[in-house]
Amino acid sequence: MIPRKTRVAVVFGGRSTEHAISCVSAGRILAALDPDKYEVVPVGITREGAWVLAAGDPAQLSIQDSRLPEITAESGSTVVLPADPTSSGLMVLEPADGVRSLAGVDVVFPVLHGAYGEDGTIQGMLEMAGIPYVGVNVFASAAGMDKEFTKKLAAAEGIPVGKYTVLRAGQSLSEADRERLGLPVFVKPARAGSSYGVSKVTTWADLDDAITEARQIDPKVLVEAAIVGREIECGVLEGETDGVPEASLLAEVHVPERDLLDFEAKYLEAAKYDIPAGLPDEITEQVREYARRTFTALDCAGLARVDFFVTADHRIYLNEINTMPGFTPTSMFPLMWEATGLSRAQVADRLIQAALRRGTGLH
Repeated sequence: MIPRKTRVAVVFGGRSTEHAISCVSAGRILAALDPDKYEVVPVGITREGAWVLAAGDPAQLSIQDSRLPEITAESGSTVVLPADPTSSGLMVLEPADGVRSLAGVDVVFPVLHGAYGEDGTIQGMLEMAGIPYVGVNVFASAAGMDKEFTKKLAAAEGIPVGKYTVLRAGQSLSEADRERLGLPVFVKPARAGSSYGVSKVTTWADLDDAITEARQIDPKVLVEAAIVGREIECGVLEGETDGVPEASLLAEVHVPERDLLDFEAKYLEAAKYDIPAGLPDEITEQVREYARRTFTALDCAGLARVDFFVTADHRIYLNEINTMPGFTPTSMFPLMWEATGLSRAQVADRLIQAALRRGTGLH
């Protein structure tokens, strides 16, 4: 008897500002999954939040001539996932035929970046539905998405973080904080990614405009003191045997003639990078250790990309963690693991197998 393939629902798109990048990431994952081992169910989520049974053609989920892919209501039949572990999983709603059930899904790969995907919301839904899923749990998703609590949890574990302050809705930066942080500062939404809403402020006269821009995405804003240093990233994977997280080779990202690594530099231009990063061995190992410790401090599982600054005198500061990092052609997470010795297909397979072992609930 031919063994049944593992049924994987790859979920992408979503309601966040990172909708298009989620689609591109999903396209690369769909192309990487072994068709002899996995039966893939591509599920797209529109910007409005509708779920559709998408075509899942990797070529359509790519950036072409700076055109970003998008899931719309016309992309396929409507799909719903009941938050009921006794149901048969995904249900398709056909205008002519009514509701029909798809075969049960073994595991979900939620390739969703940002709000409603990387913040614990879909993870909570999948826990309710009793379906294993790739990546971190509800708590780690929420904590990793919120840069304030990422910094607090990391600092509690002795991982250095730079100077910052948090502005909740209606708050402004005090004179004391201006003096403490100095100029320049970076203003960013506390719970967003792909550099959306991020501004560099070199004069206090521009601060209010930067805060307003960030608050278009998130009412809670982070104001961070600038750290002059190299941008270093590290990929982390859940350990296969003893559970000890594994760290990749490091990447150093170079963005010539720019003040920050913004959306265009990340995805529409050819950002330059070095893998491995040209750091002294002892600094490399310290960054990798901090990455593993950050992964553990947030109670992560599956995968994460952890970003740091390394100054000229080799001081290391945590920047942020991404609990569902991009898988686009220019994304550092798969590139770092490829350089370390794992292809995208191997990484995807490892993540799915880890999710199946872990299941749902407390672990």
